[in-house]
Amino acid sequence: MAAYGALLSLMHIIDTLDKHPSPPISINQKHVQSLTQNITFLQEFLDCYISPFADSHDADPLERRIADAVYAAEDVIESHIVDQIHSGSTIVEDHDFYHNLQKVIEEMDLINKEVKSIAVEAQTKQKPVAALSASSSNVKENVIVGSDEVFLDVLDKLTGDRLNRQIIPITGMGGIGKTTLAMNLFENALVKDCFDIRAWTTISQTYNVRETLREVLFRASGGDSSIDSENELGQKLCQLLFGRKYLVIMDDMWSIEVWEKIQFFFPDNQNGSRIIVTTRLSDLSSKLNETCIIGMKFLDKLSSWDLFCKTVFGKVSCPIELEKIGKNIVANCKGLPLSIATIGGLLAKSERTKECWKHIEQNLNSIVINTNDGFCLKILRMSYIYLPNYLKPCFLYMGVFEEDYRIRVSVLKKLWVSEGFLKPRSGKCLETLAQEYFKELVDRNLVLVDELGSTGNVKYCKIHDLLRDLCLKEAEKERFNHAVRDYPPASISERRVVLKTAGLLGSLSHTRTIICEYDETSSEDGKVLQSQDLRLLRTFRASVSDSYILENVIELVNSRYLAIRVYDESRFPSSIDLLWNLQTLIIRSHFGNNRHVPNEIWKLHQLRHLEFEMNRWILPNPPSDDSDIVIMENLQTLKGVEALLLNEEVVKRIPNVKKLDLKYYWDQKEGENCLSYLKCFTKLECLSCRTSYQSGYFLLRINFPNSIKKLIIHDYYITEFGAKLEDILPKIGSLPLLEKLVLKYGVFQTGKWETSEGQFQKLKFLQLSLCEGLVNWIVSDSSHFPLLQKLSLDFLSELEEIPSEVGEIATLKLISLYGCSEAADASAKKIVEEHEDLFGEQLDLRVVSSREVYAIW
Repeated sequence: MAAYGALLSLMHIIDTLDKHPSPPISINQKHVQSLTQNITFLQEFLDCYISPFADSHDADPLERRIADAVYAAEDVIESHIVDQIHSGSTIVEDHDFYHNLQKVIEEMDLINKEVKSIAVEAQTKQKPVAALSASSSNVKENVIVGSDEVFLDVLDKLTGDRLNRQIIPITGMGGIGKTTLAMNLFENALVKDCFDIRAWTTISQTYNVRETLREVLFRASGGDSSIDSENELGQKLCQLLFGRKYLVIMDDMWSIEVWEKIQFFFPDNQNGSRIIVTTRLSDLSSKLNETCIIGMKFLDKLSSWDLFCKTVFGKVSCPIELEKIGKNIVANCKGLPLSIATIGGLLAKSERTKECWKHIEQNLNSIVINTNDGFCLKILRMSYIYLPNYLKPCFLYMGVFEEDYRIRVSVLKKLWVSEGFLKPRSGKCLETLAQEYFKELVDRNLVLVDELGSTGNVKYCKIHDLLRDLCLKEAEKERFNHAVRDYPPASISERRVVLKTAGLLGSLSHTRTIICEYDETSSEDGKVLQSQDLRLLRTFRASVSDSYILENVIELVNSRYLAIRVYDESRFPSSIDLLWNLQTLIIRSHFGNNRHVPNEIWKLHQLRHLEFEMNRWILPNPPSDDSDIVIMENLQTLKGVEALLLNEEVVKRIPNVKKLDLKYYWDQKEGENCLSYLKCFTKLECLSCRTSYQSGYFLLRINFPNSIKKLIIHDYYITEFGAKLEDILPKIGSLPLLEKLVLKYGVFQTGKWETSEGQFQKLKFLQLSLCEGLVNWIVSDSSHFPLLQKLSLDFLSELEEIPSEVGEIATLKLISLYGCSEAADASAKKIVEEHEDLFGEQLDLRVVSSREVYAIW
């Protein structure tokens, strides 16, 4: 709902007006009070308003009128902010501004009068779905129901005796469960044990051969091949797969062309290798020259009801009084698993009353069956209509991402915050609210979990392409966003613009969000936004170079989110402090030398995330003689900075930082005690610290706060200036909340690491990579790592064995070895056998021997 999101955004603007440091933004308080009252009333109205256009393809005129009035108010206020900041002083008399603002307020007053006349009627018709039930899990299992015979059929083909490479196409309409079936097969214990290599890639309609090869290679080996050409990637992949039994799943293939371009890189080793292809196109299956085609069918009544009950009630039975209505609802889904799961996700969050379920049943009954995908969209739209208003803008926003795009959840949450979609609640930061919103969309089956992080959090997500189609249709209807493709229009009225192609555009003067997704090799890079009026721009995210943005800070005073790539020598402007409302700044740079950030960065009191990627930037210490000291209370992330000398002044400026990523020079000697101040960051949860060569002595005096959950230490080559890894590991092991530990490039000078009782009590993920000298790893009891889930060892060429006690850890799920000694590889296989004997569950073991690593690279 664009109107509701717009109201939240306008309220955020009003709430932040008094936070501008100097000069203060001058707006008559009576106008502010009038706007606030109008916004509050309209929000309350929309929370109980049932649009008469909800079941049509038309936009509600009332909601559009509300949105237009709010957008006009935003334009007037933010234009005024730009004018005042440009002038450098408070504008006492700005007749045009107050005239325009009064017109907006009068329009909102008229809307309120109209709203009040229907408010009572709307309240009596309020849909009874407000009460939400708590979800028991952050990540839903991939429930497979009614396809047991198909599952066993494909499993038999995967593990059968046929030696030649076999392609197994799985066909069916969108939402019928092809990907879920493939995913369950991919994670099946028998399949894991049968194949040496397993890899997954999503093709989609707009396929990219190079990205497909890169993803398969990365999933199969873990190697970074982001700079290789298409042919180089293919050759490396062929070398990796040659002589080994592999399973590759190619999900959502739309064209035979992509297979024709990559098939030569998948050798037929005559050892039972398999390739699964999921596709909606039945004729594509025949083009793969395979007689074995698996067709997914609609679920029967019994299986449909089973899936519905598992989605809504979990392991609990459906109440008898709801069973008849529930079966009617399921019947309307016509056996389509995606529709059943999505409607089930809606009902799982609704009141379990006959009145509530009857209301949803009546709306489903009114849907006229059209084409398969069209019918599915109508069913899925029910879940959108019944979404709480606060979730609708967040869901519609998913449509700005490309089809099958792997969306990083941390980025998604930052974008939601910058757009002003989140309604503040006392005691909760915006990122926490964003996480709750995301979790609710996952629980409702509207967002898919794509990849979990090392400690079990959701790292990447996706949206089913049918649900993405729904987002795009609703967004177009509500003028929520606009995707510019081959033929840019003369002007764009939508507030959010996704650029799919480079080139000159018409006016973007009303645009609040610009997301650039066109090919970064285009000759038009860096030119697309020149000559544009960007004074109202709020969010800019570019996957291409656009240095113009850095040079145009004076025009971006309303910005909240800037994420850009820089390929040239563009300087960081000292006028950066004009960006008074900036919340997120991400710069990905591609030049050779380190760059200096101006001191003015310390004046951005609203900044929440400051991230530098690729090349490092030098962040100066805050000036101690600054009479107007700004405490950056909102700063949570500080990533990619070099030579930051922590001291009392720095700690005082950024007291609430949660994530730090620091690097110290190889010859840096100043401030060797600075890491002792880490203990003062009482809210620090994630720390990445990179030292190199002589700067290793920085870690001698490191003091960790007890709040740390994730710790990464690397570039730590021990010399006579440094300490042994054995000296800092006891400090690390005693951290009470530590869940993830990564050690890279360290040196065990004694050749031995022995853990003690009471250490690493919360650790879930442990990675040792390129740590020299480790020969003997001693764990006397499994209680030393009681919650360990994943163990990753890379290039430990001297390690004699993995301690057998590791196999006694009940929570252990994965052991991964890459380029380790043969003795370590053998001990890992033995641990897997012992773990299965103890717990009856097979560990996921991934081994790439040092011989195979060097053969590939």
